[in-house]
Amino acid sequence: MSSGRKGRLSISQARRIALAAQGFADPAPGGRVDRRHLRRVMGRLKLLQLDSVPVVVRTQYLPPFSRLGCHDRGLLDRIAYTDDEWFEAWAHEASLLPVGDEPLLRWQKRRAEQGDTWRHLAELARSEPDYVAEVLAQVAERPLAAGELADPRRRDGEWWGSRSLGSIALDWLFRIGAVGIRRRGNFVKEFDLLERIVPAEVLARPTPTAEDAQRELLVRSAQALGVGAAGDLIDYYRLPVREGRARLRELVEAGTLETAEVEGWTEPAYLHPEARLPRSVDTLTVLSPFDPVVWNRDRAARLWGFDYRIEIYVPAAKRVYGYYVLPVLHGEQLVARLDIKTDRAGGALRVLGAFAEPDVDHAALAERLSPHLLELARFVGVDDVSHGDRGDLMPALRAV
Repeated sequence: MSSGRKGRLSISQARRIALAAQGFADPAPGGRVDRRHLRRVMGRLKLLQLDSVPVVVRTQYLPPFSRLGCHDRGLLDRIAYTDDEWFEAWAHEASLLPVGDEPLLRWQKRRAEQGDTWRHLAELARSEPDYVAEVLAQVAERPLAAGELADPRRRDGEWWGSRSLGSIALDWLFRIGAVGIRRRGNFVKEFDLLERIVPAEVLARPTPTAEDAQRELLVRSAQALGVGAAGDLIDYYRLPVREGRARLRELVEAGTLETAEVEGWTEPAYLHPEARLPRSVDTLTVLSPFDPVVWNRDRAARLWGFDYRIEIYVPAAKRVYGYYVLPVLHGEQLVARLDIKTDRAGGALRVLGAFAEPDVDHAALAERLSPHLLELARFVGVDDVSHGDRGDLMPALRAV
């Protein structure tokens, strides 16, 4: 894929490039999964999106499971929050990234500090500077959660509903890079000075210009996605659209990224020159709703013909597939979706609904999917899998 010339990719080729970039063509771990394997996953994905909804398991744990299989979930927490190899930042929403990427995000923090973004938080900083300074001083004394502030100053709805002024001040300090976040049990945020999370060697690195940082982030987006339209690459780190498109043009002109036509796409695709095209992809796994393969719903539709939305906020009576639905990846195709919930009290992974895509062999898919669901059950900490009665794939799953 390194000719530098615009070529044409079939939709199958584009899918295989995308999945290889995401690590689905990498060899499976030969033994126990260790931190080297999780570092490899992070190297492929570049970031892990965070989400607090633990319907199956918190979402940051699922992309490593999808690529590595069952392993100790605590390993991710130790890498991120004990060893501080990764840190929380606002990238593709709230995300974990390698600490070495901190300089690439400083331009965002400066814009926040200037009031160009997160204006409601900047308004607080302007109107309550002494209080914000006091909150930072308390964090400097010791890491703390918002509820542990000496004077949290609860307000009724003026800022954000019932949130305390202290929690909003901590949010502001996080956005401008004064503090960072670790996690305690039950995913509670613990705020600490960023300098006690990100190594001094990283903090001492020169600050790239916004343009240089955006170009580098787009290169990383291309490496992680394998192939994508302009909007796909820009969305990966949630860059400003107009600036992102300008940086993409510059990267193509410099030969850093290549363009191609993808079968069925109406706009050009972008690739990294080292994008890999495997002959095949042989995998069977469930994906988090926030996995990079599917988190951009428009790209999932263009690349896989997979019309996907998360229905958490849809009234129950109007849901098509269910509350928390995981796509199923089989080979290079998205072949099904499962409405799943972990019932910890009952010790079971409950498959509430199972729906196959058109032209999928239900029996063959169920044969491979059933043991994978048992592996997922072990991963989330329960012993059994139970099946409901919703969906055309469910009879085949129940029969296995």
